[in-house]
Amino acid sequence: MPLPDRRLVLTAAIAGLAAAACDATGKKAGLVPAAPSAAAAAAAAMPTTRPAPAPDLLEKNLLVGFCGAPGSPALGRMTGDLAGAVGKLQRQIQDFPPIRPITPVLELIATTVHRTPGPDGMYRSRCSDTTVQHYLDAARAVGGQLLLNIQPGRADFLPEVQAYEHWLTQPDIGVALDPEWAVEPGVIPGRKFGRTSGAELDEVARYLGTLAETHRLPAKIMVYHQVAASIVRSEAQLKPHPGVSVVKVVDGIGSAEDKKATWTTLMKTKPAHARAGFKLFFDEDTRHGDLMTPAEVLALNPTPSYVLYE
Repeated sequence: MPLPDRRLVLTAAIAGLAAAACDATGKKAGLVPAAPSAAAAAAAAMPTTRPAPAPDLLEKNLLVGFCGAPGSPALGRMTGDLAGAVGKLQRQIQDFPPIRPITPVLELIATTVHRTPGPDGMYRSRCSDTTVQHYLDAARAVGGQLLLNIQPGRADFLPEVQAYEHWLTQPDIGVALDPEWAVEPGVIPGRKFGRTSGAELDEVARYLGTLAETHRLPAKIMVYHQVAASIVRSEAQLKPHPGVSVVKVVDGIGSAEDKKATWTTLMKTKPAHARAGFKLFFDEDTRHGDLMTPAEVLALNPTPSYVLYE
């Protein structure tokens, strides 16, 4: 299935965009932790009673976010000047009706797909710890959440998520899975849509639930993007897991009428335990008319729990 023009352009743009965020091999450029002091080591050895994790954020809050990656404006507003981008996000949030509390979200494209194989043949590279920390600091400055977006290329989702485990033990970091960039062996990303299955998504959800239980964390947010029905097969295999809050984001481009039609189609297969999310494109959507307003988005049925802008 050929990709729409916008996604072909996007693939061309991402062919080398991760150079600033990832090392040359595509492996994480880890930071070296400082040696713990004797006092810190003694404190760590003392038994402690950990409080119960906070309730699921999405039970009461609406998430509104921008996405992006360093040096790649084709992938969203959350790039370059993060302080300026966060300011724009806060102004966007002000346009939403005050129906419920709103939590800002920074969706960082952490594992980035490429059109070239890279040293391990997986057609992707991973963000450095320095980049993740930079985005996390920006999210925390406004009381927000950071989502690590995974475009896995030929890799599987679970190992790509597990590569960020040292970050996912933080209470305010979740993941966003992008299966249109999950291609099968022999396929070059960008030449046709990738895809995943409910079973593969379930592996990630189960893993995140285990992390949340082990580390006494609030429910981990797990987003999965879907642009067409073919992108996620056997979606019912994605089961509910304690400690995980799943959101299905409808990711189509077009006029308001086209986007609503895609929404209606893709909501039919949403698992009952998953919440709904909706993505808007500042540039591509407005080639077909006005961008949908926050009030129009929140009038969708079911009401979105996460609204993402690119």
